[in-house]
Amino acid sequence: MIAKILDRQDVIQIGKFVVWLSIPMTVLIALQFYSPQSAWVNQGVGGDKEGAGFGGAMGYFRPPGTFSFTNGAVAFYGLAAPFIFYFWLHRHKLNKLVLIAATAALLAAIPLSISRTLFFSVCVTLLFFGIASFYRPKYLGSMIMAVFGGALVLAALSNTVFFQTATEAFTSRFESANKTEGGMEGVLGDRYLGSMLRAFEYRYGKYPFFGQGLGLGTNVGAMLMSGERDFLLAEEEWPRIVGEMGPLLGILTILVRLAVSAFLTVKAFAKLTIGDMLPWLLLSFALINLPQGQWAQPTNLGFAIISGGLVLASMNTSRQVGGSPKS
Repeated sequence: MIAKILDRQDVIQIGKFVVWLSIPMTVLIALQFYSPQSAWVNQGVGGDKEGAGFGGAMGYFRPPGTFSFTNGAVAFYGLAAPFIFYFWLHRHKLNKLVLIAATAALLAAIPLSISRTLFFSVCVTLLFFGIASFYRPKYLGSMIMAVFGGALVLAALSNTVFFQTATEAFTSRFESANKTEGGMEGVLGDRYLGSMLRAFEYRYGKYPFFGQGLGLGTNVGAMLMSGERDFLLAEEEWPRIVGEMGPLLGILTILVRLAVSAFLTVKAFAKLTIGDMLPWLLLSFALINLPQGQWAQPTNLGFAIISGGLVLASMNTSRQVGGSPKS
């Protein structure tokens, strides 16, 4: 539906808004990061005085920004990153001072969020950014300038006390989590790839053939059934789907999500080969949310739908992108 209503220019306008919004959003999460959970800026939903922050490292909490939980802020910056990279390639489309400020905001948000997910999300977008240079060498100069500009901004931020403190907290969280999960091999092998395989380890008697019911694997479902917020089925997405829907419908649902992801990848890559980088860069964020994103959480689900819709909508143009027309 998004792709039927919006076109490429609409997506670019949305991108400009997201880039602009990333600047005050970073100011907000910085205030939340350095303020106690009892401060007004950290109040939870309904004025909860315990605060909306989530456990981080070194006594600091992961800030939620304008969202009810930290994953919302992480997803927001994950969406902002492709647009920031895109506008570095098309600097005439956005005020340069705004672009530099947004780049600084994105780089500052990584340690302030104390989120490995955001770090990896930006790295994936950077990887897609690099892959694009092989197909559009004419943008190589702009890409080098973007990386160089980001490095200068990072160097400037590194000299500030507020950034150094956030970086220490982020590094502490990164190292402790990696140690708990067995290093990078454990993160990729067990947490990411392993969770995919566990979804297909159906054993008779563990779950009913048609599952235990939609919503049981969510925190709300757990609260209704057990009185506690917990993961009754699984924390990972694919095992939760199979647990709720059973092996037949669950695996079919997973295959549909994979098929949609593959379809978007093929379409975005085709656009890349003719010089249109916007769908390809947006795809870098969509592929984090569509195949295995945790859709039990409404914010994640919303960003997954928006990201997929924006990828499709960014392809809605009847004019070629490689030459002087629309880009």
